[in-house]
Amino acid sequence: MSFSSQVKEEISRHWSTARHCQIAELAAILGMNGHVQKNPEGKWSLVFQSENEVVVRKCFTLLKKTFNIEREIRIRPHMSLNKGNVYLICLENPAETRKVLQGIKAIGLDGNISSQSVRVDPIVYQKNCCKRAFIRGSFLASGSISDPEKFYHFEIVCSTQEKAEQIQQVIASFDIDAKIVVRKKSYVVYIKEGAQIVEILGIMEAGLALMNLENIRILKEMRNSVNRKVNCETANINKTVSAAVKQIEDIRLIEEKRGLGSLNPGLEQIARLRLEYPEATLKELGEMLSPAVGKSGVNHRLRKLSILAEELRGNKEELL
Repeated sequence: MSFSSQVKEEISRHWSTARHCQIAELAAILGMNGHVQKNPEGKWSLVFQSENEVVVRKCFTLLKKTFNIEREIRIRPHMSLNKGNVYLICLENPAETRKVLQGIKAIGLDGNISSQSVRVDPIVYQKNCCKRAFIRGSFLASGSISDPEKFYHFEIVCSTQEKAEQIQQVIASFDIDAKIVVRKKSYVVYIKEGAQIVEILGIMEAGLALMNLENIRILKEMRNSVNRKVNCETANINKTVSAAVKQIEDIRLIEEKRGLGSLNPGLEQIARLRLEYPEATLKELGEMLSPAVGKSGVNHRLRKLSILAEELRGNKEELL
């Protein structure tokens, strides 16, 4: 089971105790995957459909809990091959349709049904608890979340810009910065920052998924931290080795052209130590000197040897 399916399975088992929160969640589900239609006799009916059995099961139970409406779930094959089944709940009774649409505040003040798309009035989620339920229902009906082992991405796909902006505003009320992008004919509300995805899971009350994601984030951050340290240490080692090789080349040249005995005692001592201990750090070389010298003192002497070697090569330019 994918991580996204795990999240949906978990939040589908979460039940708000308050009826107003149940209505807010049902409103979000119907708003994403429901539509009203008129039969040849001019009577309205409400149809909800989804390819996800978990979503249909939640919608079925919410209808029963909030409006005491129970309808069988119809199943038909998907129009595309190898895509499983499509699950439907149909409210063909006009009175039931109006009852549900009025309950989820999807009918205008005039009481008329004028749109085939279920439009939810913000009054249905005025309280914070109802906003949580609304986000939960929206994600359950039309959302997905990537495998956090690979990358962080949370999204809810909407059929209209109006619905996308509505969900974006509800998410923003929790100080989460969701973006909207157009993908083909859909409007996608998405979050890509790992910490904010953790927050949105908490808002939807997906506690188990939140803990799993946090554990993955901690492990990834630890791996990244270790990799950064290893890369930094490797770079420092390579830099030290390259510098030591150059220093030895310079000292060999001075030894060949002038002899190390021609150097002053301080330079001769550090030159011979570098030849004897090519892998030693500046700090280690300094501790071997008598008297001991710090890293800056050792570096100063080695730079003098480098300048002398460049002069012997016929290059008079000062080294930076």
